[in-house]
Amino acid sequence: MLEVRKLSADHGQLRAVHELSLVLEPGQVHAVIGANGAGKSTLLRAIAGLHPPSSGSVLLDGEDITREPPEQRVTRGLCLVPEGRRLFSSLSVEENLLVGRHRAATGPWNLGKVYELFPWMRERRRQPATQLSGGEQQAVAIGRALVANPRMLLLDELSLGLSPKIVQQMYALMPRLLETGMAILLVEQDVSQAIRVASRLQCLLEGRTTLDGRPRDFTPAQIEAAYFGLREESE
Repeated sequence: MLEVRKLSADHGQLRAVHELSLVLEPGQVHAVIGANGAGKSTLLRAIAGLHPPSSGSVLLDGEDITREPPEQRVTRGLCLVPEGRRLFSSLSVEENLLVGRHRAATGPWNLGKVYELFPWMRERRRQPATQLSGGEQQAVAIGRALVANPRMLLLDELSLGLSPKIVQQMYALMPRLLETGMAILLVEQDVSQAIRVASRLQCLLEGRTTLDGRPRDFTPAQIEAAYFGLREESE
């Protein structure tokens, strides 16, 4: 479904992503981990069309979309839940959700389906988004993306600023999303959560891939070494 080929992206004179490649199929979760400044969010923004790459390509269903604007990618079924939720503070819960219908692809998700997934939203749909807790705002941000009917969902720092209990609730939603054939590209600093849900794990350090494969194929020491740029001690 999604293929990234040797993608590089810059912030001014700083190269944030170095020739990164990945492939993601329907029903899979591809987790990208790494410390702050590793290039994870820049990668997602480049895939979503919000940050122009300096080289490389992004393909969706085999078609090159590298130069397409972000709204066209949404219509194709590629949607980003940005870091920090980015809700519209002047709008209500439901109005924020309705923003996701602009340029929406054809599919099963609508307001009713989102309210089934998050039952509390229906009763509080007229409430200003600013009055929600961090976990509730994250749920609205996910719901806003879902009403656009994504086939490819990009989740940037899903657990950022949330309590462990709320993080567990957010991750518990993933199986229901994957059952629809959706694919998820997840950026996460919480390594334990990423390992638990990922079909494939990719670790970045200063914009470069230091580890890539199935989580079960790596030891905790290997993941730690890739995350922090350590050299594993020989036995």
